[in-house]
Amino acid sequence: MFKRILAMALVCFSLSLTGCISVGVGLNSFVDTADGYEFVYPNGWTQVSVSNGPDTVLHDMIEQSENVSVVINPVSNPSQTLSEIGTPTEVGYTLSKKAIAPEGSGRTAELINAESYEKGSNLYYWLEYAVQLPNQQKRHDFASVTISRGNLYTLNVSTTEKRWEKAQQLLKQVVQSFKVY
Repeated sequence: MFKRILAMALVCFSLSLTGCISVGVGLNSFVDTADGYEFVYPNGWTQVSVSNGPDTVLHDMIEQSENVSVVINPVSNPSQTLSEIGTPTEVGYTLSKKAIAPEGSGRTAELINAESYEKGSNLYYWLEYAVQLPNQQKRHDFASVTISRGNLYTLNVSTTEKRWEKAQQLLKQVVQSFKVY
């Protein structure tokens, strides 16, 4: 009897600790203190090493084409603000032409939505794209863009159009959780 009570107490204690650590249902926290950013990502995603590419890349272990990445680029004028670079639509269009579907890539990207919001003292642009790859595969991308300490930070999350309906709410949480400090 005592062992059964002790076992139940340990299970309850373990569950309560897990609840304290959890960021949200099905989400984990990613923090890069060296580069000064954080975001949440879905359970079952794993970090991938990429040379000469994004600062961070994580992808789903099952749906490996479903991914999140963070790219950090210096801005030409370190005192420049995001609103000085352009409106959400202007920045979204530029991002589509230079990063998501650059000339010669065979990809196309249509900006579906562009919004701005403030988190703390930073202005962020939230962007949504319909992307078509050279093999005609259709994808859906979300991006969050901000400037901090003379750098342009871009978090991009992407999935196939086939998975979009099922994954969109979770992926929106990822994009909206992006924070630079």
